[in-house]
Amino acid sequence: MNTLDTNLMPIITSDDFNENTRFDKAYERQVAIQYLIIVVLICFYGIQVCPFIESLSIYQFAASLFGMIALQFIIKRTLYHKYLSQFSIAKVSRYLFILELSLFLFTSLVLTFYNTLVYSFPIGSGLKLMLGLLVLGFFSAIIFSLAWEKRLIDSSKVSKQQIPLEENYFPISQKLTFFVSLLIFGTMAVLLLVLNKDLDWIAQLGSDVSLFEAKQAVLAEIVFIAVTLLLYILYIIHTYSKNLGSFLNSEKEILKSAMQGNFDKLLPIFTNDEFGEMAHYTNNMILGLRAITSELNQARDATIYGLATLAETRDNETGAHILRTQHYVKVLAETLVKTGRLNEELTVENIDLMYKSAPLHDIGKVGIPDRILLKPGKLTDEEFEIMKTHAQIGGDALYATEKLLGENSFLNYAREIAISHHEKWDGTGYPMGLKGEAIPLSGRLMALADVYDALISKRVYKPAFSHDKAKNIILEGKGKHFDPSIVDAFLHCEIAFVKIRETFTDAGK
Repeated sequence: MNTLDTNLMPIITSDDFNENTRFDKAYERQVAIQYLIIVVLICFYGIQVCPFIESLSIYQFAASLFGMIALQFIIKRTLYHKYLSQFSIAKVSRYLFILELSLFLFTSLVLTFYNTLVYSFPIGSGLKLMLGLLVLGFFSAIIFSLAWEKRLIDSSKVSKQQIPLEENYFPISQKLTFFVSLLIFGTMAVLLLVLNKDLDWIAQLGSDVSLFEAKQAVLAEIVFIAVTLLLYILYIIHTYSKNLGSFLNSEKEILKSAMQGNFDKLLPIFTNDEFGEMAHYTNNMILGLRAITSELNQARDATIYGLATLAETRDNETGAHILRTQHYVKVLAETLVKTGRLNEELTVENIDLMYKSAPLHDIGKVGIPDRILLKPGKLTDEEFEIMKTHAQIGGDALYATEKLLGENSFLNYAREIAISHHEKWDGTGYPMGLKGEAIPLSGRLMALADVYDALISKRVYKPAFSHDKAKNIILEGKGKHFDPSIVDAFLHCEIAFVKIRETFTDAGK
């Protein structure tokens, strides 16, 4: 028998099985209550279908029945611990069903033999009792099988583990056909036995009881049996629906997460059937999307870095400037979140997008003439006006790309940063003269990161400033050049700025 490749998540081992699905006190109570209900129902059923059982006192019949059910409980508990944990976990639910039904068959055979030997019951009475026990045993087997699956589902959700899915499983359609067929057969058999016994009873009574009273008595028995069977069926449907709901809710959450671009979550496999196989293929799909997305992101990031580096090679700045400024932006954004400012926009995803798009802040410099861009001295006013156009050039180029590719949050941040990182808080910046919060948050973050890096870096027209001198200049620009909240964040994380500067040094320094 081949096993499907389910090594997408950790597999539940035998130790996990023993720990999380053991025959504990809660399960013991569930089994004990179910068995006591069966004892009561069989006592009533036996009296209704068999005159020989009716001839016994309730204590005689109940004592032997209770004794056998108690023995069945002990045998079940022993076999559960000793043997079930040795089977493949994918098959335990099926074996648990077979075990429960086999134990009820054993109990009914022993009781039939005992009643025949001790009370001289005819074989027909024994078969009637056996049928009743097997019908209730059938319901009990389904209930305990579903209960085991529920415990396994809960365990899988907590431990993020799954069962080893196998190809040769019992299809749900066959399970449903089997369940409905046995249910119809058992219900009809029980009702026919009750009706047969009642007809004999009415015939024996003759004129001693009115037809109305006889009809009421027969109807009451049929209603009792019908209600009992209905309650069992409804309980089984409810339990199965909860198990199915757990799978569907997990599937919905995982697919919703994948639709939003999060491929980190996988669907636990906790049933060895079509739903387990669906979960398996869902996980394969998510892993495939994760691999493809990772490849695309790597290609995107490499392309971005290449373009940004190309732009920097035409400038007096270096590639390390790209790395430093994008790390400054990330640290500033994370500090704003930690200090409780601007939390709504600064999600983990958005901070990562800002970090990855930051290297394109000066992409517009490719449109600046070399005589200005590479001039080894201070620019004239006219030259500086031309230099200032790089922000608009970069923004326009990225906007055109964004229009071509459609809505793209990454390109949106890249465009914001490129066009607005030279805007100033007081409205005196360029190219649009935006003021205050009209400047995109990504641009305000980049403004401080870019200026700080320019201050601490050596240029042909200035030496590299110390961190303290750069900090003082930034403090002077608080509320003028820079967003005051971002300056405050800078003061909270200035040590991180120093470490970034030390990590990403310019070549030859």
